[in-house]
Amino acid sequence: MENNDYNLELARYIWSILKTQITIFMSWGVVPESMKVIEGGLEFHCQGFKHKGKVQIVLDEGKDLFEVHLISENGEKIKTIEDVFLDNLISVVDENIEKTEDYKKRISETYRIMEF
Repeated sequence: MENNDYNLELARYIWSILKTQITIFMSWGVVPESMKVIEGGLEFHCQGFKHKGKVQIVLDEGKDLFEVHLISENGEKIKTIEDVFLDNLISVVDENIEKTEDYKKRISETYRIMEF
């Protein structure tokens, strides 16, 4: 039970980081019901422009840095990003699941926003 409590605390810690930039987090198309505690971190399902599938954020305790795992809809691990610093966590996830070179154009087309 002790390990479950520790994993819950890690998941809460990661969530506290993600919600500091809630607008960016919401832009990933996260399904709130998909958020769950995993061994060493937090997992959620997203619908980003670049990645649709699971994202796992895990604390590498030995380095005191994060690992971000991108997992496809069918469960295949697509990419692992290691050695992510706390202050870069949101931008690293954003760059890998949402941001494209034509990001503003895609937003405009997807949501039919008029550009001034």
